[in-house]
Amino acid sequence: VQLVESGGGLVQAAGPLRLSCAASGRTFSRYTMGWFRQAPGNLRELVATISSGGNTHYVDSVKGRFTISRDNAKNTVYLQMNSVKAEDTAVYYCNAEAARRYYWGQGTQVTVSS
Repeated sequence: VQLVESGGGLVQAAGPLRLSCAASGRTFSRYTMGWFRQAPGNLRELVATISSGGNTHYVDSVKGRFTISRDNAKNTVYLQMNSVKAEDTAVYYCNAEAARRYYWGQGTQVTVSS
């Protein structure tokens, strides 16, 4: 499984940004997909996940601001980020879990300016 993130960049605080992750593979609809992030000096942390059935989970710090979604016809998962804050600045990584194996994208930088 290959994952390619896009959509990162510089965004003003309180603004929106949408990340995309395109996945290879013919069984994308079966994958659990997730977004993680890693800020400088910090461990990589879970941001949000979406199961094959569409169930979602968010870390408390992004609840109500971020939305994860998937389009199985396009083999793509999205992270809609609204009301971004300075503390959302990080490299965001796409993750896929398939048959108990985990795959990562190369990451995309998100920088929030105040």
